[in-house]
Amino acid sequence: MEIRNLDGDAPETIAALLPGFRDTMSRELPADPPVTQALLARLFQRRHGADRIVLAAFDDERPAGVVKLGLDLGDPTGPGHGSLWVFPGFRRRGAGRALAEAAQAALRDRGRELLLVDAPRGDAAEAFAAELGAERTSVTVRNRLLPAGPARAQLEAAAGRPVPGFGLRRWTGRCPDDLVQAYARAWGALDGQANGQARMRNPSVQDVRAREAEAVRAGHRQYVVAAVPEGGSEVVAYSTLFVRDSPMADAGETLVLPHLRRRCLATWLKAELLLGAARENEQLALVQVFNDITNTAVVALNKKLGFTADSYWSTYALKA
Repeated sequence: MEIRNLDGDAPETIAALLPGFRDTMSRELPADPPVTQALLARLFQRRHGADRIVLAAFDDERPAGVVKLGLDLGDPTGPGHGSLWVFPGFRRRGAGRALAEAAQAALRDRGRELLLVDAPRGDAAEAFAAELGAERTSVTVRNRLLPAGPARAQLEAAAGRPVPGFGLRRWTGRCPDDLVQAYARAWGALDGQANGQARMRNPSVQDVRAREAEAVRAGHRQYVVAAVPEGGSEVVAYSTLFVRDSPMADAGETLVLPHLRRRCLATWLKAELLLGAARENEQLALVQVFNDITNTAVVALNKKLGFTADSYWSTYALKA
């Protein structure tokens, strides 16, 4: 096996890895539509405020597996967090260990001491983690929703219950200029951090525009619904969704400012977001979202809207 350092933003990287990912995901999540170039481009692209490491194991000229890590540039000694995959047909041949060791070395070279890797939960992942001496630190659930299925009635009901004293603003792609500063302030209140992405610290209008540009580069349309007080312009809650040329879309983040929680703002605006995107995209058949199982509020919100759990993923920590 030869380990190669790849550019996650290069089209040739996506083209080389796409067959392996399609084979892998058809086994891990057989009910999902085939992996698209846009999905893989979004997964591997360098995100705003973060660096990215992409290491692939090659058997001759065929990719056998890959590890991708995101590094928060605002935390120079923080962990590298990402995912490690060994493609079917190349398993139990040393590719996984070679990728883990290469990732550890790359992190050490950058002065980082911790490797965090996500993998589908199961006996094989547990055995591999134990072999490496890695410790499981958290579990994430993947929830899925069929907008045209039984959940449609739940979405319609939730969207039909507006929260008194608030209105909704909707946009696709670029946030309106009159709202973008308020949107950036609300984004700064987000206390969660996604796999491999930077934690936003006092985000600015430029940060918002940079994230919008990321979605465009990866072939995604970002849908957003935000709540504002009646007669005001401050964003007090919002939810995002990323739609691509595929039957499957990715729910992003949902935030309600702490002093306004438990008023059903998140239920209302996320239902509106999902319904609006489904109406505008006839091909949209499935929405996926990943949530830490300890984030009980968001897990409960998604269940209320008709999402159902279909798989679990573990995060393992390994010293670099």
